[in-house]
Amino acid sequence: MTTLDMTPGAQIPRTDAGPQTAVTQALSSAAYRDGEVHDFVAAVTDATAKKGRFALFRPNLGEAFSRAVIGRALGGDRKPLVPSFGIDTRQIVEHCLAAEDLRAARDRKLTSVTVVTGVLFLPGTLLWLGAFQLRAWLKRDNPKNAAAYGGIVLALAAALALLLAIKPPAGGLLGIYLRLVMLAPVVGWYLAKRIVLASALDLRARWLNLVEGNAVAATVPMAVPRDDLDKKAADLRAKLGRLESEQETNIQHYAGRKGILGVGKRWGEWRLVDNLRPAEGHLDYRAFHPWDLVRKISGHIKALGISDVANSGIPGIAVKQWVVLEVGEGADEIGRPGGADMDGDRMREFAIQAIADKQTFPGGPRHYLATQFVTHDGKLVITFTVTVVLLAHTMNITVAGYALGPVNGLFFDKPKDKEKTVPKTVKFWEEQTLKLPLIDNDEVVRQAVRAPFHRIPGLLAWLGGGLGLPEPFGFRHAWAAPPWNTRSMTDNALNVASPVLSAVHAATLEFLEEHDLDTERFFKNRASIIKSEAQGSRPYKVDQYDAG
Repeated sequence: MTTLDMTPGAQIPRTDAGPQTAVTQALSSAAYRDGEVHDFVAAVTDATAKKGRFALFRPNLGEAFSRAVIGRALGGDRKPLVPSFGIDTRQIVEHCLAAEDLRAARDRKLTSVTVVTGVLFLPGTLLWLGAFQLRAWLKRDNPKNAAAYGGIVLALAAALALLLAIKPPAGGLLGIYLRLVMLAPVVGWYLAKRIVLASALDLRARWLNLVEGNAVAATVPMAVPRDDLDKKAADLRAKLGRLESEQETNIQHYAGRKGILGVGKRWGEWRLVDNLRPAEGHLDYRAFHPWDLVRKISGHIKALGISDVANSGIPGIAVKQWVVLEVGEGADEIGRPGGADMDGDRMREFAIQAIADKQTFPGGPRHYLATQFVTHDGKLVITFTVTVVLLAHTMNITVAGYALGPVNGLFFDKPKDKEKTVPKTVKFWEEQTLKLPLIDNDEVVRQAVRAPFHRIPGLLAWLGGGLGLPEPFGFRHAWAAPPWNTRSMTDNALNVASPVLSAVHAATLEFLEEHDLDTERFFKNRASIIKSEAQGSRPYKVDQYDAG
């Protein structure tokens, strides 16, 4: 029987780029990006833009992404993260921290400029900010005529500044102040623009290097305790360590049509079912537990890394023992059991063995033997699970295949120059593309007004909004694309199914013969049928049950 579904379901510089870094670096690059949050949300769909009170305080993508990831991964009362296979979750979080540190250094400089040229000349600053806020509203509500209306607003503000500079309405010290009250913010804008441009070029260089696969160190100095009393740094370091160990959990969650969270939907399933009968010449067979067979299968799968044929051994086989809990398809969080059975985020082996040997018919957690292959520089994660169920005198061995493809292609985009297409002056029926400056006036003002609040991220989120991450959140499965759009990924998933099935069948037959069970009339015949089905495997639906 074959059923299948192929939809996806201590400074700390980290430059340890292993063989599976493409997805890690692509996700990390989002921390350094510019651009609008709503463009990102529209492209990846599984994220939300949190609306703020003032458009002038809105974050860009990198600011919103970094803040959302740090809050979700390192927050105080956070919920567990879904494991992200094939990537380094800690490295992504550290890049978000590094990006935040770079922006904090920029914001400290901008704050100094804002205080000297803005706060000391507050009336003029408020008039300029009001003009830019009105311009932002016009852009949002009337985009077609935004440029014209915005230009008029700024022209009026500039005219007022010129009028006060030439002919202030008072004399003496007050007159000097009035001459400068609208000009000082302009000087501040010039200084701020230089700071913002230097920061933008630095962040874009890191973004480009990560997407191109170059090693970029995520330096997190705030996680290095200066002394024994530096509790804040020690706490951050401990949270990063906990994040790393959490990803090594052996507790997984099945969420209906979403499949096992973190590995995607099932794309294939093969079952070997038959009655247990003593072999010829034996009145009975030797008793055994499911765990005994699981260990036998595990040994055969591990042996797939070695082959008598040159270069045909399967590299990077990871065999794991999982306990799978069931949660609703619409659940927005996952949990993990506690007590003596757990060692941190991992269940102890004796507890896993007890679950494997437990009668599963009444319900509860189930044991899965999982085999994973991470290929295509981390872009494709192929998972096979094996379950052994004994009911009365019937044994049911199920092998299921899962595949999780690369993250959304947006994460692999490189920084691009800002451009605008306009009609030509003379040949108005033709168009030309103009290169726009990387940093415009709106961006300088936006960062300058946000800078004084960089130590109060909660207030900034209230003022300007932010990014909402999908739940239950895991860096990998949240934005995974189907692997079946790439021929080589599809071939990898289908090709590796046959040797895994062969290993499971060989281990099962060998185990049954060792325990004086009949294999000739039943299991060997059914194993041959399943092998022939595997040779013609193609995508079917498994986790979506359509029975009425």
